[in-house]
Formats: sequence, structure tokens, C-alpha cells
Amino acid sequence: MPVFQAHLPADRFTSEQKRALGAALPQALNDALGIPAEDQFVTINTHSPDELFLDPSYGDVQRTQDAVIITVLFTAERPLADKRALVQAIAENASVALGIGENDVFIALVPVPRENFSFGHGRLQLAPDVPLA
Repeated sequence: MPVFQAHLPADRFTSEQKRALGAALPQALNDALGIPAEDQFVTINTHSPDELFLDPSYGDVQRTQDAVIITVLFTAERPLADKRALVQAIAENASVALGIGENDVFIALVPVPRENFSFGHGRLQLAPDVPLA
């Protein structure tokens, strides 16, 4: 149920690479946490040079013009070990899918209480079943 948002520089990656990334991100969930790979909720956005800014060396990491930002909305209850495993799997999978180095994959995990996810039907399927007063 995590939701991925990938922000890529425009005109850097082919349609095939973007589709590969779309499959690679949910696969990272499976690789790292055993979450079914069909749990696929991914958006990919491209940005012109005046819309995407990544410092080329912040955090003592060298980035190229191909650097991307990936944010992940996921359940807040995950322990640190899961977060570490997920970030590593995302970096590896995105690197392979896009043909870039792992230093070019900036990742932000955004924890969300599990009761805040709706899979459809206008319901919060993971919320406790508590009647409204």
C-alpha cells in the first residue's frame, strides 16, 4: 500500500526506463519487506531544469544531472530496520531501472498512520472499526 512519487529530470529517460522504474519500486517493497509486488501505486513526474533542483554534493554524495527524487508514503509503524532495508532496495532497483548510480537516487520516506489510507469505496480500510459518536 505504500505510494511512490518519482521526480525525474525531463528528457533524460526513455519510456521503457520509466516503465521499468514503475515496476522496480513496488518490487523493492517485495524485496525488502515481503509486500506483494502487485501492491503498486506509483506516479512518475518529469521536470524541466527550472523545476527540479538537487544539490550535486549535499551529504558528501556526488550526484549527476540524472539524479532523481523518490518519495514514499508508507505506514508509520515500520521499524528502523525495515526503513533501512526499503531504502537500500529502492536505491538498487531504481539504479538498475534507470541506468544511473545509487548516488543519483534521493529517497524520502514519509510515514503516514495506517488508518489514513483508502484503497477505494470511500473507506479507510485499515482504520479501527470504531463507530462515530
